[in-house]
Amino acid sequence: MKKRTLTGALALGTVSVLALGGCAAGADAATLENGDQQEVTIAVFNGWDEGIAASELWKAVLTEQGYDVTLEYADPAPVYSGLTTDDYDVTLDTWLPTTHADYIDQYGDELVDLGAWNEDAKLTIAVNADAPVDSLEELAANAGAFGNKLVGIEPGSGLNRVTEEEVIPAYGLEKMEYLTSSTPAMLSELTAATKAGENIAVTLWRPHWAYDAFPLKDLADPEGALGDAEGIHAFGGKTFVERYPTLAMWLADFEMDSELLFSLENAMFNEADTDDYGPVVEAWIDENREYVDSLTE
Repeated sequence: MKKRTLTGALALGTVSVLALGGCAAGADAATLENGDQQEVTIAVFNGWDEGIAASELWKAVLTEQGYDVTLEYADPAPVYSGLTTDDYDVTLDTWLPTTHADYIDQYGDELVDLGAWNEDAKLTIAVNADAPVDSLEELAANAGAFGNKLVGIEPGSGLNRVTEEEVIPAYGLEKMEYLTSSTPAMLSELTAATKAGENIAVTLWRPHWAYDAFPLKDLADPEGALGDAEGIHAFGGKTFVERYPTLAMWLADFEMDSELLFSLENAMFNEADTDDYGPVVEAWIDENREYVDSLTE
């Protein structure tokens, strides 16, 4: 059983009391029999596929339970700010202790940590499997083999911050052109390079379906600039437990190992040529019904 790690404004020990006594916050909102407000907004980070997958899964699960669920996409900064004002209710893709540490340092006192649901998250610099380098230590000297480019993702992402502030100076990559735009743009570059048989270096992370879709290898990081493996946490605003006592318990017990997450991501982003994820997720749920039912036990 995962240890519950609710911290911040409320402790999980208050949930049973709140469920029995009712919620003061949002008293006029429609409420389910389990004590939760019916409407819930999940904030999803742009371009972070593991968060998109987990959010779509929980949207389907909660809809089955009678919730009215909205997914809203945004970059991390407005998400964490919005959680403190209840513009968003919860987000499922906070990486700790490194990637999103700055946001938690800034907003953590106004948030509640619902615990890590996956412990295998890792920031990486990945290259094609047959690239002529195996370590970040070799990249600067072989920059020409990669068109002198390192392809990144969203400028506001934690991965971008770590790359700019830690990886580039640690390995002398200042002379490489570091391109930032979006995760879809990075994946487009990766697809094109793979089809053309060209070398490419990209900022990436595990778990991500790209590792199944493309022949990739992670460059060794002897300086530890990318940090150690991290946990992927669900975070709510400071009134989240009060307004959603049952959902808070479900999310505190939520666990999803990387293999199961990969299978959901592959179904959504690799095997299906659509951005209408609802039917894809429903089909995945049918194939994993025992696991999905356990999420709300």
